[in-house]
Amino acid sequence: MNLLEEAIIYSTVMYQGKVRRINNTPYILHPLEVAHILSTMTDDMEIIAAGVLHDIVEDTDGTIAEIEKRFGRRVAVLVDAVTENKYENEEMSATWKRRKEECLVKLISSSDHGVKMLWLADKLSNLRSLAGSYGEMGEKMWDYLHESDPAEQLWYYKTIAEVVEMELNKTGRYKEYIDRINYLWPGTFDSSKAKYKEYRKIDVSGCTRIGKGAKGEVFRYDDELIVKVYNEKNTYKDVEREIALARTAFVMGLPTAISFGIVSVGKGYGAMFELINAKTISEFIAMNPTHFDNFAGIMADIAKQIHSTEPDDEKLFPNANKQLEGWVKRAKLDGELEAELIGRIRALPKPKYLVHGDLHTSNVFLSNGEPLFIDVDRMSVGDPILDISSMYLFYVGYAVLDPKTIENFMGFSAQTAEAFYHSFIKHYTGTDDPAVTNEIDRKAAVLAYVRLIGQIKKKHLLSDSDIASVELLTGKIKKLLE
Repeated sequence: MNLLEEAIIYSTVMYQGKVRRINNTPYILHPLEVAHILSTMTDDMEIIAAGVLHDIVEDTDGTIAEIEKRFGRRVAVLVDAVTENKYENEEMSATWKRRKEECLVKLISSSDHGVKMLWLADKLSNLRSLAGSYGEMGEKMWDYLHESDPAEQLWYYKTIAEVVEMELNKTGRYKEYIDRINYLWPGTFDSSKAKYKEYRKIDVSGCTRIGKGAKGEVFRYDDELIVKVYNEKNTYKDVEREIALARTAFVMGLPTAISFGIVSVGKGYGAMFELINAKTISEFIAMNPTHFDNFAGIMADIAKQIHSTEPDDEKLFPNANKQLEGWVKRAKLDGELEAELIGRIRALPKPKYLVHGDLHTSNVFLSNGEPLFIDVDRMSVGDPILDISSMYLFYVGYAVLDPKTIENFMGFSAQTAEAFYHSFIKHYTGTDDPAVTNEIDRKAAVLAYVRLIGQIKKKHLLSDSDIASVELLTGKIKKLLE
């Protein structure tokens, strides 16, 4: 007996006598349908078997441990990725949003292609059932669900679509998923998403990487083109949004590079930019370290231009001060210190001008002598200290823990980086008066160290070195706040 056959028999026994909530059909039909959907997307028997077993822990007495013992570790991991906390002592309707939010974290944080396929197949099966019932019952259908608010249901299914889109956009099952959502909630997605679209496929395996950030990596594709390749934690919506923001920034007169199209790169997507004879300012500094002052002036001019631009439509740009608060909360500092920092952030003037959100020399190119910046996905309305603190982090802050971090990221020494940062501040403020520059440095350093602590605490387990680094940075923050 093969793995799939054994999973079908086990699941049939476990679901004996169980029926679906709306139409009273035998429950076993749902996991079998999920498995069939998966079989149209992959021939990996472990993924398909996980489709048969995906609801066992939620809806029967079965356990992850038993699934692992019978079907192996890989199947158990897949099943666990779609299994919600039961909250057995509470009403299902009362815990619906909490259960969905908690389980979505598993999907969003997973880089496993099989996990994304399993989520898509499971929810597509649900949408097929909902669409059929809606055609027969209309709005009364929602009353049969644990969450009867159609808007909440849309939030859930739409979020899943956006998370898996980057990897599964090219599959017929994803197209059907979009169609079903648009049937139940008309106009949710552009109908073109449900149609076949051929993207230009490119390979960056032999290309030089010229930048790396939280969203992905930037490669030199040829003498005229660069490509930003997005990582698996970004959705296709993120790519579209960044391109739209770049066009908006360009219309406002900012020197940003415009992507002329989305391309397919492996399992994900990239944005192509035409930057003829272009190099990043990081590359120019690496080639001419003694000329850092000239490049600091260019960066300062760009920063001042961004920071003096008031957007026509504020709805397009979020409040960057919320991002600053997010940095503080991710650092998980002691309660008194966190409260003081958030209080100071909230005391900042109401923002009205733009900030870049990820300003550094690997995001700015010189193309035929003209500066052009990229990576506008974090562009928002906020206090300039956000961008200045990013500059401090990239050119000074990282050296507190390891100078090689700066050298590896920027391509030049930590000593050159620090000199560049101070030159940038001089050009930005128009003065080298310590009373002015030191005050800016203190504020920038506090926020940079907060970000560093947050980055360290992303780990599930902290090493002794991590703990020591957090203590060192926390001490620096407290001293600076004095």
